[in-house]
Amino acid sequence: MNGRDFAALVGVSHRMLVKWEGKGEAITPRAANQAALDTLLATVGPAVQERFAALLTEQAAAAPDPRAEQLLRRETRYTKSPIDGKLMVTVEGGIYLAGPNNQPTWVETFSIDVYPTTNADYYRFVRATGHRAPKHWPDGQCPNSIFDHPVVWVTWHDAAAYAQWAGKALPTSQQWEKAARGTKGHVYPWGDAPTAAKCNVLDSGIGHTTPVSRYQSGVSPYGVFDMCGNTWEWCATETEPGRYELKGSAFTSPFTRSAPSLFNDASGTMCDNDTGFRCVSTDVLPD
Repeated sequence: MNGRDFAALVGVSHRMLVKWEGKGEAITPRAANQAALDTLLATVGPAVQERFAALLTEQAAAAPDPRAEQLLRRETRYTKSPIDGKLMVTVEGGIYLAGPNNQPTWVETFSIDVYPTTNADYYRFVRATGHRAPKHWPDGQCPNSIFDHPVVWVTWHDAAAYAQWAGKALPTSQQWEKAARGTKGHVYPWGDAPTAAKCNVLDSGIGHTTPVSRYQSGVSPYGVFDMCGNTWEWCATETEPGRYELKGSAFTSPFTRSAPSLFNDASGTMCDNDTGFRCVSTDVLPD
């Protein structure tokens, strides 16, 4: 494509693109622009990717190159939400590949819960606010046997009430999908290989929820757990009045329905044993 079309795809002006080309290796794009360039690189053929990887490796080997070393190193930096105490991770703003057709889509920076909201998390919310407890808790008390499992039997309205109490929000479907797939459009959080053993789905034969930290080999590129299987998760995105998107699949779902790009929605009053949620924040959280 020509320079103007490429600049528009990255999300910069054509003047900025000319400036980058003029300065060559002396330029350092902003983090969001670099993420967009990385995402677009992921869509090109293997020959271009291999040439780019070889260039990075040669630079890193020849002399100290902080930019090359940063791209070759994977680090996850967690923060803690001040009200509910949950670990969160930042997802930098930029383009990611959305939906089954991998449509380049821009999402602003946000932080997302590393784990789904657990029964223990929800119990603290119930005690603090007097909100009704889920129907599977005996006498309104959270059973010790499932304290680290995702909370279920919650409507969209229950999930939104928790998010408001925690000073956060439910994720949009785009935020959720980017946190699950990363910027390169992986089919699953762990990559493109259809490996049912990396998540709790119907094919796993477990038949119930599992602890949210169980599937460490199935984490997303941002280090987020349970983005496939265990429970469906409510999103803030409304598909029509009173209906909201669900993401992630559940222990009741066949593996063929587990890809984060797939669409599902339900009435906001729906309440089931395979549906939970997690939260996001657009505020800068302390370390």
